Amino acid sequence: MAGAAGGAARRALGVSARVSRPGLDRRLVAEAVGTAMLLAAVVGSGIMGERLAGGNVAVALLANTLATGAALVALILTFGPISGAHFNPAVTLADAFLGGLRWRDVPAYLAAQIVGAFAGVAAAHLMFGEPIFFASRHARAGGAQVFSEFVATFGLLAVIWGCARLNASRVPFAVAAYITAAYWFTASTSFANPAVTLARSASDTFAGIRPADAPAFIAAQLVGAGAATSLFRWLAPASGAGTEPTTLVHTVDIAAERSATQRGGHP
Repeated sequence: MAGAAGGAARRALGVSARVSRPGLDRRLVAEAVGTAMLLAAVVGSGIMGERLAGGNVAVALLANTLATGAALVALILTFGPISGAHFNPAVTLADAFLGGLRWRDVPAYLAAQIVGAFAGVAAAHLMFGEPIFFASRHARAGGAQVFSEFVATFGLLAVIWGCARLNASRVPFAVAAYITAAYWFTASTSFANPAVTLARSASDTFAGIRPADAPAFIAAQLVGAGAATSLFRWLAPASGAGTEPTTLVHTVDIAAERSATQRGGHP
């Protein structure tokens, strides 16, 4: 979470430094559990929606969309103050690039997210009586699908950086709103997350993706994340010379500290 950047953001907002950053072990557990719960919501709601929709794919997708968006708000609000609620390797890499997360912590974050994602898929399958893992046969190939993932991830990172720097308290709601919309305006239904993509390749359900199609999705997601991060590094630069950027992780620090200050300075 880069103490210098967090301190700069706190000073800019007039907030005292009273909330300490959780240790790496707690942050990793938060990332793993949060990502697992996100995948359980995505895959589980896909299974439930498909079973109840009577063959109406639009209704199944609507159910999947609403459950995912609602889960995102809840999970970011829950785990954000602990780990930053990345749940996404693309967000973690972008945050490290901007100085918000130490590079030495990145491999552990990525591992926690991937392990959590597969655990969430397994949990969803167990809840609905499916095999724990089974390779998806859901084809998501072609240039239109891959470009959709670039657009979806570009937009996600743009929303994150724009809100984190300019309207920090709205991040959970903005992210959920964007993903809810992107389910419907992208041909790929907006995976926008390499860990999610990998884990959903092990689910032959409504939310799945063929393993053969996953690498192209992941490449497009990383390019989209990099493009948005570079754009917002210029579009909404850090305020004040010599300071590091205020990133998603710092946003939750600031919110927690402002809340502590409003309660009389006691976190």
